[in-house]
Amino acid sequence: MPSAYAYFQGKVVPIEEAKISVMTHALHYGTAVFEGIRGNWNADDNCHYLFRMREHFERLALSCKIMMLDLKEPIDELCRLSVEIVERSGFTEDVYLRPLVYTSSEQLGVRLHNLEHDTLIFVTPFPAYLPDSARCHTSTWRRVNDTGIPPRAKVTGIYANSALAKTEANLNGFDEAIMLNEDGHVSEGSGENIFMIRKGKLITPGPADNVLEGITAATVFQLAKDELGLEVVERSIDRSELYVCDELFMTGTAAHLTPVVEVDRRPVGSGRIGPYTTRLSGLFYDAIRGKNPRYRDWCTPARALVAR
Repeated sequence: MPSAYAYFQGKVVPIEEAKISVMTHALHYGTAVFEGIRGNWNADDNCHYLFRMREHFERLALSCKIMMLDLKEPIDELCRLSVEIVERSGFTEDVYLRPLVYTSSEQLGVRLHNLEHDTLIFVTPFPAYLPDSARCHTSTWRRVNDTGIPPRAKVTGIYANSALAKTEANLNGFDEAIMLNEDGHVSEGSGENIFMIRKGKLITPGPADNVLEGITAATVFQLAKDELGLEVVERSIDRSELYVCDELFMTGTAAHLTPVVEVDRRPVGSGRIGPYTTRLSGLFYDAIRGKNPRYRDWCTPARALVAR
């Protein structure tokens, strides 16, 4: 039977043994950074394909730099450990890897300096995060500014901002939130980048609008250019522009590529999934499951030992 494993305190152990103290600094102050890496199950090949794993660990290292955290393991070793964890766990469904670099010191006091750090990675089954098409709500909560908590780092503490927006949207009957920045421009969802099609162009907010520089977003950039010949534009987007765009979708490790068919009770375009979104979605899902040889280098195979 499948059984989850984790890399914890320098060893690969059953996930039940990966425990931290109630006094752990990161638990109290959000002093940790993380990544999410999808392992997409391909039954024909009898393996998971870990999607753009190296890029995720490279971004983790940049987050550590911003937050003054010590990432002890080289990226090659983190990649090797991730494959081992997925293979030993033996799942035969889509999974999610969570690498975390956290302040492991067991002491109170708000600061980043003169503290100890550790790395953990665990794997868990992870189905679709959003429905096949989403209804979205513009949140009353604003996206945190770079001068507050840097959004280009995946800091655990910043996700309190996302949680407020997500719950507000859900309690109001929507699937997901769209957050504006302090200037009133569209930033991102609670955990996704946002793209719209307008006048034949693919448009998305840029880093200056306080978005996470998404790896899934970069994937969509390349597919749109290489496969569809679309011009990709990074610029600020007003809230009302979402109401008049032709198509809209969100991207992220958890959300994959999710079409948005309604914003603030207004239909996006015809209210149905648009043609560009449909084509991009098909290209994306083939790529992440290792089905397109052109993009196979994005995928690292991990074979479920239990399934052999």
